[in-house]
Amino acid sequence: MRSLSSETAVSRARAGWAGKVPSGWTAARAAVSGPAVGLITLACAWAADAGFIQPKELAAQLAGRHAAITILYVGPNALYRGRHIPGALYAGPGNRPEGLDLLKAEVAKLPHDRDIVLYCGCCPWDHCPNIRPSLELMRQEGFARVRALYVPSNFKADWIDQGYPVEQGPANDR
Repeated sequence: MRSLSSETAVSRARAGWAGKVPSGWTAARAAVSGPAVGLITLACAWAADAGFIQPKELAAQLAGRHAAITILYVGPNALYRGRHIPGALYAGPGNRPEGLDLLKAEVAKLPHDRDIVLYCGCCPWDHCPNIRPSLELMRQEGFARVRALYVPSNFKADWIDQGYPVEQGPANDR
């Protein structure tokens, strides 16, 4: 199997995205060799370009109530109704035009300098069909302080099973 060079992986990851590669990707590249280098580089570049927040960091911010954060769920409605982050608003699935319309309507009420976290968690981060279109829409709408919750596996494994807070039901559902 032929691996991607780090430059090729980064350029492919950046296609259509603004941002920069995190400094940590060089450490990951140095620690691993072979085909995994390209995959690690690609994942790091994609996550960095997205602007992301780790679950542990978001949970700490929610527990400490450090700042006003708007949390928007951009995945399937059924998963939101099952369990979601307390205070998160359902903003439609980001992979559908009607979902992006819901997201646009929800953020129209917010100041453009608001800290916003988008999350899905329907599937592994690198396969999620909802995060990238949602982030792109937020950039098009002029929101500069938007991050995606980095959910490597899925919401259950990376949030619920870690003991972070959840609420159930359609509290803010549309």
